[in-house]
Amino acid sequence: MKYLVTGAAGFIGFHVSLRLLTAGHQVVGLDNLNDYYDVNLKTARLDLIKNHPEFTFVKGDLADHEGIAELFQTQRFQRVIHLAAQAGVRYSLENPLAYADANLIGHLNILEGCRHNQAEHMLYASSSSVYGLNRKMPFSTDDSVDHPVSLYAATKKANELMSHTYSHLYGIPTTGLRFFTVYGPWGRPDMALFKFTRAMIAGEKIDVYNHDQMRRDFTYIDDIAEAILRLQDVIPQADNSWTVESGSPATSSAPYRVYNIGNSQPVTLMSYIEALENALGQTAQKNMLPMQPGDVMETSADTSALYKVIDFKPQTLVEEGVARFVAWYKNFYRV
Repeated sequence: MKYLVTGAAGFIGFHVSLRLLTAGHQVVGLDNLNDYYDVNLKTARLDLIKNHPEFTFVKGDLADHEGIAELFQTQRFQRVIHLAAQAGVRYSLENPLAYADANLIGHLNILEGCRHNQAEHMLYASSSSVYGLNRKMPFSTDDSVDHPVSLYAATKKANELMSHTYSHLYGIPTTGLRFFTVYGPWGRPDMALFKFTRAMIAGEKIDVYNHDQMRRDFTYIDDIAEAILRLQDVIPQADNSWTVESGSPATSSAPYRVYNIGNSQPVTLMSYIEALENALGQTAQKNMLPMQPGDVMETSADTSALYKVIDFKPQTLVEEGVARFVAWYKNFYRV
């Protein structure tokens, strides 16, 4: 099959593209290679796949309506895996307009491309951050997500709403993927594991927010990629028996679905740090800080709906995943 993978030079997009190519598919990878974090890391990811005979890289911006429309018209994708976005909760407090361009206009442009070119399935990245002020654990796709606490989360909620509208109006099958704190080799430098590792190797203190009173459902990248590869074959179908009064908000009368993709085994931030200390063989110097605006205390994924449709749920233990990241980091940066 022929796929469009947006954010192909990004953390998740690179892994998904590699998996699709290995499975024998054709992949067109779109990325704008922006400098939100080290562009050299993005190009290094691309270097591993750019010479594959079934891979084509296109440098382009999601907010470029004409460029995205032309890409769809010329390439005629069968399926779309839309992973590109302006990431980062804290950065959304500093530069909110970047999120409007990439996450709102960009998402709309991808939906329009699918609409006008009859893509048979669009999967897109949402986020566990949409749960916002929710306190019931674990987070379920049956829960309300009407109270986000960051603009980033609000744009992801908006992506789900926009996708539902297009599924309803135009019959485009869409599947939203609520990722829970993804980590692993080739990860993002703005994420905690990368920052902690870099600081500890340099002999610097690490910033620990909310005085370590936080828990996260850390999800290993290989589990994320496996779930995506399985879900792209699960194309949502319209369900005329569904009603707002009795149906789950994660489903619809339209061909629309939303799933949590998490490890379902939340750990404390300190346990995460301890796994890193064990992998590096050194103790972290910690700078305890208060809760940051936009953060949430805890995340935990109910993945029962995911397991039901793909017979798979993420399960890599933090100790194993962190050790694999450290091995990659030392090799890549020649530590």
